[in-house]
Amino acid sequence: MELPRKILIGDGVVSDVGAIVTSLGPAAKNVAVITGAVVKKRAGKECKESLDKWSIASRWHTVSDASMATVKKLHDSIKKDDPDFVLGFGGGRSVDVAKMTAFSLARPFLSVPTSASHDGISSPFVSVRGTDKPHSIKANTPIGVLADTHLMSQAPPRLLAGGCGDLVAKITAVKDWELARDEVGEYFGSYAANLAYMSAKIILDESEKLKRKDRFSVRTIVEALISAGVAACIAGSSRPCSGSEHLFSHALEYVAGSDCGLHGERVGLGTIMMAKLHGLDWQKVRHTLENMGAPTKAKQIGLSEKDVVQALVKAQSLRPDRYTILSKVRLDKESARLLAKSVGVI
Repeated sequence: MELPRKILIGDGVVSDVGAIVTSLGPAAKNVAVITGAVVKKRAGKECKESLDKWSIASRWHTVSDASMATVKKLHDSIKKDDPDFVLGFGGGRSVDVAKMTAFSLARPFLSVPTSASHDGISSPFVSVRGTDKPHSIKANTPIGVLADTHLMSQAPPRLLAGGCGDLVAKITAVKDWELARDEVGEYFGSYAANLAYMSAKIILDESEKLKRKDRFSVRTIVEALISAGVAACIAGSSRPCSGSEHLFSHALEYVAGSDCGLHGERVGLGTIMMAKLHGLDWQKVRHTLENMGAPTKAKQIGLSEKDVVQALVKAQSLRPDRYTILSKVRLDKESARLLAKSVGVI
């Protein structure tokens, strides 16, 4: 069981990144920082100054996509510098690429997210294009997480809404895991499942307050995302956090391309439909997403009825080994269309 050793959340904590690196690796004198162009321009100076203050040399690498080709390029570029740590400083793309690069280099990884867009900020799982698996793959758990709520509150609101979509998904992911336990005898971890469920429930119960998207809201959502990521660490798999709704999201990338909305947006749409199949309160899921500004209709992220139907039919085939509600309820094109229409996704 791999868990983050240190988690720091608060306003302005990016100025403590040097202290965190030193506390986690007292001998660390050289780090590779993987970031995006916008984040580097907005907050790179403060991060570098903190590293400099602790006499930690930093080599910065800017990425524009999350693909295995980018990971390989970074691996080759960074390897010669022999860094003590790899930092992922930025949004979900930068964190995922940095996590995978650190894994390929066998170096500790520090997660420094600047947006609350998904639970990968604290989990060992990554979503990068160009792998031989049509779903998230396992790397290493971040050795530490530093979440600056001030920086996160300045990120585009759409990213925070996407994070809420990824959180409500834990409702159906846990139900899928329970179903796999009952139907096929799969191992079910009650503690990990309850932790993930709690991360979703706080969003479902508090969305009227959280929709203000103030500092309190950002911190609550960030803490919930970190808790969900830790649930995956405890489970040793993505089971408590990823089920049929995530399979639907991955299928959409196959059907409509990788630019069909944010990960959390696609997952949120999937959760509405999977909640209906599970007999859960799908209206509450939809209302929560609406409160948080996340899409509840496919057309809001440029998806057609055909895209949704094809993705629903294809979803389970992407990972036949993972038993979900889609394994039990075999959807064809007509039943998929009726499902999506019944909950207003199309």
